[in-house]
Amino acid sequence: MARSSKEKYTKLIKRIAKSLNFDYCGISKAEKLTEEEALLESWLSMGYHGKMSYMENHFDIRLDPTKLVPGAKSVISLLYNYYPEEDDPNTAYKISKYAFGKDYHLVIRNKLKAFLEILRHEAGEINGRVFVDSAPVMERQWAAKSGLGWLGKNTLLINKEKGSYFFLAELIIDLELEYDGPIRDYCGACTRCLDACPTDAFVGARLLDASKCISYLTIELKEAIPEEFKDTYEKWVFGCDICQEVCPWNRFSVRHEEPAFNISEGVKSILKGDWEDVTEELFNSVFKDSPIKRTKFKGLKRNIDFIRKKSR
Repeated sequence: MARSSKEKYTKLIKRIAKSLNFDYCGISKAEKLTEEEALLESWLSMGYHGKMSYMENHFDIRLDPTKLVPGAKSVISLLYNYYPEEDDPNTAYKISKYAFGKDYHLVIRNKLKAFLEILRHEAGEINGRVFVDSAPVMERQWAAKSGLGWLGKNTLLINKEKGSYFFLAELIIDLELEYDGPIRDYCGACTRCLDACPTDAFVGARLLDASKCISYLTIELKEAIPEEFKDTYEKWVFGCDICQEVCPWNRFSVRHEEPAFNISEGVKSILKGDWEDVTEELFNSVFKDSPIKRTKFKGLKRNIDFIRKKSR
């Protein structure tokens, strides 16, 4: 493709991203992530994925977007802010900020579909797929590769201007574009995230034993929470934000502008500790469009009972 066409479509894509209120857009060449292959293989072999057996599936596809989308030439990475107004630290329980409002899959997937539709209208028939935490795509690595931030010691993508409270999404398409490049790592000697983790989930910088992570324990784990965590667990009943809360770069976080992510009444009730009268039927109704539905009534009840048992 001629450089003028690549430049034209690159500008078009970044203009569409802005019009759909994505905070950042970066573009990378669709190719195998060779540097990540050995790291992923080692992480899995050490069992740091816990009971998330799905992480072992589609190993080659996870590393190579051209195996996921035949003919792919570009990976478009997008960031969408979810940082809320500061929540009250004196609540009965804690819920990760990303789960305060409507399920991000529903909100962002609609934007991605609109994105691809607009792009096809402007640039002609394009083969591509959209992703928002919905397929074996190494989202943080692609976002870092396109210069939207760097992978912090807490393994999360950190943006130099606005921190790490972002949802990540991608379009993988067969259109050749102008590509952005990575930026350098700005973590420096800071280890606040590693030091703050109450369950010692970090084996080292950028190396997470997910089986010890509070987010994993409250969401992914379907069994009883191991008793070894009862004295370190704090009040988290869905997810955990500790390694983000202590990150100095998140002093630059700004409040999101997405009404769908405003804190719901259901979340407010849990934060206040109003749980005793919640039935499974009520849970399914109140949280039907919430990320919290992922843990199901049984899982949330287990998490809250674990906190109560610890406090007795």
